[in-house]
Amino acid sequence: QVRMVESGGGLVQAGGSLRLSCAPSGRTFTSYALGWFRQAPGKEREFVAAITWSGDRKYYASSVAGRFTISRNNAENRQYLQMNNLKPEDTAVYYCGDTFRHDWRQRASDFGSWGQGTRVTVSA
Repeated sequence: QVRMVESGGGLVQAGGSLRLSCAPSGRTFTSYALGWFRQAPGKEREFVAAITWSGDRKYYASSVAGRFTISRNNAENRQYLQMNNLKPEDTAVYYCGDTFRHDWRQRASDFGSWGQGTRVTVSA
């Protein structure tokens, strides 16, 4: 079964930056859209950002808009999440997933192929 492989997490101080990367194991990206979600301890997995296969449309949660940027490089078969001005409330495990649904919504149940995630910790 195809799984995403996320990387790039780490420990950073508030105001710092990280760049997350995601690639599918065993196949190229063929899905309609790719997304980033995050899950903090004791909380549900929440939507962060998504991008269509062509890259022409991007979507962001209001909590990260203006600070995070999603992008993808189909030639490299990777997608990225540039996170700037990080805040302690951004601390979570970040996952990337994909969806073949054209009517997808910003919820984890519409996405799949989850990997192990990459942990982001932002200290105050």
